Amino acid sequence: MSALPTVLPAILPAVLHRPFLRARASAPSAWTSLILGLTLISALLLSSCQSMTPQERRALDERTCRGYGFKMNTDAMAQCLLQLDLDRRADMRAFQARSSLMWDRPMILERRVIVERR
Repeated sequence: MSALPTVLPAILPAVLHRPFLRARASAPSAWTSLILGLTLISALLLSSCQSMTPQERRALDERTCRGYGFKMNTDAMAQCLLQLDLDRRADMRAFQARSSLMWDRPMILERRVIVERR
């Protein structure tokens, strides 16, 4: 038992200076991890947004109408393509109307006046 006080000071610096303790101390903070995670999520969301060219949209519409059974270069095919375009425009107008209701609501300001009786 008398050897313990002499051995402990010799072992203690070696235990306290282990590489795993230094790695833990230099680990990124929670805020750094959160910012990095949000940045990665934002990059993934933005990279997944793709717009269609008019040619790609037309090819998709033609494929849809042919799937309905319409033949190319017929009046029925033209009506189908026109209806798909009109539906797309109506959907866009409805979306714009909903989003403008959300952002362009009137702001109501209220200022209370307290009157005390004397």
